[in-house]
Amino acid sequence: MQKILVTGSNGLLGQKIIYGYKNDSLVELIATARGENRMQDKIGYTYVEMDIANREQVFKVLREQKPETVINTAAMTNVDACEEDKAGCDLLNVTAVHYLADACSELNIHLIHLSTDFIFDGENGPYAEDDEPNPLSYYGESKLLAEKIIEKCTCPWAIIRTVLVIGITEGMSRSNIVLWAKGALESGKTINVVDDQFRTPTLAEDLADGCMLVAKQKATGIFNISGKDFMSIYELVQHVAHHFKLPTHLIQKSSSDNLNQAAKRPPITGFILEKAMGQLGYNPHSFTEALEIIDAQIQSNTRD
Repeated sequence: MQKILVTGSNGLLGQKIIYGYKNDSLVELIATARGENRMQDKIGYTYVEMDIANREQVFKVLREQKPETVINTAAMTNVDACEEDKAGCDLLNVTAVHYLADACSELNIHLIHLSTDFIFDGENGPYAEDDEPNPLSYYGESKLLAEKIIEKCTCPWAIIRTVLVIGITEGMSRSNIVLWAKGALESGKTINVVDDQFRTPTLAEDLADGCMLVAKQKATGIFNISGKDFMSIYELVQHVAHHFKLPTHLIQKSSSDNLNQAAKRPPITGFILEKAMGQLGYNPHSFTEALEIIDAQIQSNTRD
């Protein structure tokens, strides 16, 4: 029996990991987040409130629960909000990671930490695990600082980098590009979409699977876990429109310079997945398959 504690369990990735594990008889699952449990299904895991930005609470929960593995999905991921609230970004993305790293080192817990393609400048993507980081935004800087904290841990550690996560789950506090595009086009809005940023969009279920593979194998080091299809954001939104049979004439090409966003985005990222596929057995869905999965979940939620 492997005891696994997940932080940020109310978020999209956190929920997918919980649902991925909840029927696994070989895993004792602890879900943690700030505030109350927002998941409707309360069976198959134990929920413990834990704010990762509260050092005393982090140490108390980890000492009491004594998990073999911690999967840290909690973070401030709104890139523009990080640019505008640097103190809040530092607290969640850097200081809180210090607390988790210190507690896991004290208790010799395998710490799996989520990171991002935004640690790169996007000049030479797609990227492999050993490429040189050079973040353009405060969010990217905070995630790179967190990686450096993790790498100094005395406990076993793994860093999972990902790209543009998409999906749907209950009680979502944030949207993502697929849901945003679908909602805007359904309401007849014209949307400006950049054609100069390229990504390998990642289905949340695939990212959860990558986290679970690392945990099961007790793997250490850095792993790229993303989708396998490389495309521009404009192409991505076109795919969304075609899948959901929505009007493509509402999608207007734009450049990154015209969006007036607080934080600069890397132009070309995406990941090379050879290491994760070869070492972990990671096998992500195609983007077409990802849309089919999201569509089926939307229809299921509508019926419920």
